Amino acid sequence: MRKKMSSITFVAMVGVVGALVFASNYLYVPLPAIAGTTPRIHMGNIMCLLAGLILGPIPGGIAAGVGSLFFDLTNPLYVSSAPFTLVFKFLMAFVCGSIAWGRGMEAKSFKRNIVAGILGQLTYIILYLGKDLATNLFFNRVEVQTALFSLAQKAVTSTINGIIAVVFAVPLSFALRKGLEQANLHGLRDIH
Repeated sequence: MRKKMSSITFVAMVGVVGALVFASNYLYVPLPAIAGTTPRIHMGNIMCLLAGLILGPIPGGIAAGVGSLFFDLTNPLYVSSAPFTLVFKFLMAFVCGSIAWGRGMEAKSFKRNIVAGILGQLTYIILYLGKDLATNLFFNRVEVQTALFSLAQKAVTSTINGIIAVVFAVPLSFALRKGLEQANLHGLRDIH
């Protein structure tokens, strides 16, 4: 019989995962700037997907959104997009967690977790690129050709980030799950 995890332990886990999301955004490789953007390949999306896979949709979304929000608030380049990041990263982990944990699967199916990771990433990429295009066209009044060039660059970078995130997050979630079970922290189903 599984022991139910205490709410305090669960909140602490959400906080720790949120802190890992925050810290992992500092692990990145900058790419050459084009059209005024500062693209980078970063590890933040790995932790956002892991949040959904390990904690489930809502707590994972909270950890991913809040951790990413605090990263944006500490970097002058991203402060203005912090509210969008909160929502977009929440939705990335929420979609991933909803699919992985859906129908009682509890994120135990490798194939389902891959699909969950891919759809979580696609959710984020669509939202991020849509916001970027709308901002450039309607608020920054950038020419359409320049806005589309910037969008193409960000689409490539986001796709690379997404592939890296799925490739690493899914296997890592199984390794972490074993550790959580050994530490008797596997009662996540009982909380959400």
